[in-house]
Amino acid sequence: MERLGTGIGWRPEIADAVERMPGIDWVEAVAENVCPGHLPDSLRRLRERGVTVVPHGVSLGLGGADRPDAGRLTALAERAEALGSPLVTEHIAFVRAGGPLTASPHLEAGHLLPVPRTRDALDVLCENVRIAQDALPVPLAVENIAALIGWPGEEMTEGQFLYDLADRTGVRLLIDVANLHTNHVNRGEDPAKALAELPLEAIAYVHVAGGFERDGVWHDSHAHPVPRPVLDILTDLASRVSPPGVLLERDENFPAPAELEHELSTIRRALEAGAVERVKAELRAAAGTGPGRRGAELFAAAGAGRREAAGGGGGGLLMEAGTARQEGARGVTGGTGAVRRGDETGAAEATRGAFGRPHQEGVDGARQRLALAQAALLSALVAGTPVPEGFDRARIGVQARALAAKRADVVAKVAPELPVILGDGYRTAFLGYAQTHPMTGGYRRDALAFAEHLLSTGRPGDTGARRELREWWLDRSGPAPRSRRPAHRLARATRRVLSRR
Repeated sequence: MERLGTGIGWRPEIADAVERMPGIDWVEAVAENVCPGHLPDSLRRLRERGVTVVPHGVSLGLGGADRPDAGRLTALAERAEALGSPLVTEHIAFVRAGGPLTASPHLEAGHLLPVPRTRDALDVLCENVRIAQDALPVPLAVENIAALIGWPGEEMTEGQFLYDLADRTGVRLLIDVANLHTNHVNRGEDPAKALAELPLEAIAYVHVAGGFERDGVWHDSHAHPVPRPVLDILTDLASRVSPPGVLLERDENFPAPAELEHELSTIRRALEAGAVERVKAELRAAAGTGPGRRGAELFAAAGAGRREAAGGGGGGLLMEAGTARQEGARGVTGGTGAVRRGDETGAAEATRGAFGRPHQEGVDGARQRLALAQAALLSALVAGTPVPEGFDRARIGVQARALAAKRADVVAKVAPELPVILGDGYRTAFLGYAQTHPMTGGYRRDALAFAEHLLSTGRPGDTGARRELREWWLDRSGPAPRSRRPAHRLARATRRVLSRR
């Protein structure tokens, strides 16, 4: 796997700061926010300087019951080619449900939701990943996600699920250590156990991000500093394997550039600490063999740990250590002691029966069952239908409120005129609308539907604001905008709102 080094998530709000930051080897851009024919000047300049840019998709829904949409795959491929990227990444998640498989209304989550760690879900995910791999011009890596909720009746741990996925498809893994921490707090899962079960050699790179805890629930906000527990998990990972790349994610509430640079330095130190521990483990393992060539090589490698953590090369002896420990965790042995099918234990036993590809009839049946389960869950989250049996009702409520809040935030970003026109009443009005109107399309369509809903009910009460909202809706709901100057429209709406105060 190509060595990426240390990177940061590129966002328009911090584009200038990212260009000036020292020691940035690569960046990651949200794929859906990049237009291949009109790359942002900042990304273009970074590419000209030789900085690698990786498109990170959020809308494929590879963990959903439906096969990946051909149009979305084509769009992701176009972005990879436009950016000259060595790989593309997506998530192990579902983002929509309903439709023909369930003969129910199509629903959009507007967020990444966890897939059940079952054999049905794994069969579907593997086929979806293969479809994506065939359509993309570069390798694909998929990311473990953060979850507020857990599925009842799961059959595998996260590490076992990811191991089987990589083993059956050859897909690379994007390991988010912040998400491992989230699942530790919210689902009681042990990050160290997950790392021990992972196929470490399949790691493409690592995400690091911040969040916050409220009422015993960890929210993966990407809007707060990286906490110590996340850095500790990063060090643990680096003590097992040298990750090809590590990236800091920040999506909002952006601090001063100096603070982001400080976080990157902290991440490098966490990697360095892990690299040192990895070399120490090698030294301890070789201590009983005497001062031969192997011992000399290991002592020479001790100094390489610090250089590697700073973004240099890795692999070699250090990679061997992580691979050996990982094989031990899976019960993999060689020679006459090789594990036989039926004698597996631990993670290996959990993968029994998952070798190779299942018959197509089996996958189709798995899709049907998964579709029904995901539609029932998403309907409970966004449409107020009863919570499916086995789920934590309180946690479903937390997730539902989080989805509605994010929906309000994103609509305010894609349609910034709406908060201006509605003023302080925007958020209350939108959350009320969301309770009875699940999202069935994208966020821009959602903004139009929200405005239409308000107008159809005679809102807002202020005549001037209602007229402004109607003008805004007419500009966007027709076959073509009445004005092709969005900045002018926003300024006009702002002036008219201010004139009413």
